[in-house]
Amino acid sequence: MKKRWRTLEEIINDYSIKKKLILFYLCCVLLPLFITDSVILGIVYYGEINDKQDEMERIAEAVELELDYNLEEASKMANAIYLSRYINEFLNNRFDSGVDFFEASLDIEKKNFYEISGSSSSNIYVIMYSDNNSIVNGNHFYKLSSAKKEKWYQGMHDSDANMKLFFYYIGDENPAANTLRKVSLIRKMDYYKDLKCEKLVRVDLDYSSLTRQLSGMNYNMPVYLCEGNRIIWSNEGDSGTRMDFTYLTGKERVGYTREFTKYGADMRILVMETESDLISIMRQHMPLIFLMLTVNILLPGILVVAFNRSIVSRLTELSNAFNRMEGDSLTELDNVRGGDEIGMLMRNYNRMVYRFRELIQTAYKDQLEKQKMDIARQNAELLALHSQINPHFLFNVLEGIRMHSVLKGENETAKMVERLALLERETANWKNDMVLIREEVRFIEAYLELQKHRFGERLKYRMEIDDDCLDYYIPKLTLVTFVENACVHGVERKSTTCWVYVRIYKKRGMLYLEVEDTGAGMDEVKVELLREKMQNSNIDTLRTNKHIGIANACLRLKMVTNQMVEFELDSEPGAGTFVSIKVPEENLQTGKENNG
Repeated sequence: MKKRWRTLEEIINDYSIKKKLILFYLCCVLLPLFITDSVILGIVYYGEINDKQDEMERIAEAVELELDYNLEEASKMANAIYLSRYINEFLNNRFDSGVDFFEASLDIEKKNFYEISGSSSSNIYVIMYSDNNSIVNGNHFYKLSSAKKEKWYQGMHDSDANMKLFFYYIGDENPAANTLRKVSLIRKMDYYKDLKCEKLVRVDLDYSSLTRQLSGMNYNMPVYLCEGNRIIWSNEGDSGTRMDFTYLTGKERVGYTREFTKYGADMRILVMETESDLISIMRQHMPLIFLMLTVNILLPGILVVAFNRSIVSRLTELSNAFNRMEGDSLTELDNVRGGDEIGMLMRNYNRMVYRFRELIQTAYKDQLEKQKMDIARQNAELLALHSQINPHFLFNVLEGIRMHSVLKGENETAKMVERLALLERETANWKNDMVLIREEVRFIEAYLELQKHRFGERLKYRMEIDDDCLDYYIPKLTLVTFVENACVHGVERKSTTCWVYVRIYKKRGMLYLEVEDTGAGMDEVKVELLREKMQNSNIDTLRTNKHIGIANACLRLKMVTNQMVEFELDSEPGAGTFVSIKVPEENLQTGKENNG
């Protein structure tokens, strides 16, 4: 045994220091480190897999509960109407004329079947059908014959169910509809056997509201709600109301499936697998990994110090100096010693530090001058843009006052001028181009109230603003520009009542600013021209273009967000226009930051 040990020692003595260190590192560091870390990381990894499976189950359960909540409201409504003797007799009654039916329907409206059901949800709309030819189609009442070509009726007719849930698309039948994807709960009204007339009640749920509620739960995994292979909703961007339902391709990586039946509809919730992020797992368990590294490195560290203290101490000093450079701290070595290769490295390091300091000073000065010039240029451009937008905005407001004065004979003009004074006063009080969203919202409300004097009942509006969005800064008069465009080009060109919706909310680290109207809309040619103007707006185009309102707003948003802003525009003649602005939260300044 001694002889063998001596032979091994002699072989090692013939190796260079480099080879000895490599051999030592392989046997005493890498091998045990690899074994122990592999075992522990394997345990952690499979633990994360189990946790992810549990999370998938929770997500599927949450989606089902949210769907149940919405369907329960619709079911209560359908059942209440189904049990109402008053409504059933009304649908069964034969009317001598359309006037008689209209008067009777007014009585039904006064009694309000929403109160009968106990529901006040604005996301539910009810239509009742009766095989009664004396009924006049309109509002909540229709002849049953008018529904016989509908997809839901054919499905109900082929089924023996008393109440059934349908998901369908009406793009082919009604291309002008505001919402083309439909969710309807159909119930036969056959409770009262003495009333022989065939009747149905259809309770429509707002598909857009349903998808917003489901998407607002902020899942961190892809989730599909399916009826068979048809995708009813998903959180991956294919839940738009103006497109037909898509289907599963069979290539999806399904991690968890939850099957259930809702009112005759066989449903599935699919939660898709995501690739495991080993780096993320390592970050989560960094203390454990650090402990493992310490244990594995301690023994070879002691042996290395004992092997050659001189070499290690100087290399450590040099290594520490380089580490301080990563923290932007350039420190020269005070104790440079030795005439060997390590001593030469230490002296070369000191020369490098001196040279770096000279280069940093030169580069810093150049960068500072460049930043000053960029800031000055941007400020000049912003001031120029601001001077452009105010006359454009004021012209349209004054035109509204003129038209109102002509039509009303000077009545209410004082109120309109008062509103205009408020707008001008708010504009004068803003000291720079950036304002809080809460101030912009207040400005929009004042503008819309002023426009209501002009349009009367033709203009209605609704503002849905999340409280946690109010303290973000945006360029002044950006969002109101889109509201103004909705009034001038949407409401003004349509004789019927038009709605203007303003929504501001956050989702997945993004701030959404949306303006939607139900006005005149635009054809595809105008939509494409406006999209191009929004996406490619710049200073040069504003100088050569007379119509600069929207392009101006888009350009200023690009400038303050470092081009990290996305614009979406959708419009349809006779149906209205939808504008969406999406900005990452990190690219916007907040009032809270300024107060801090």
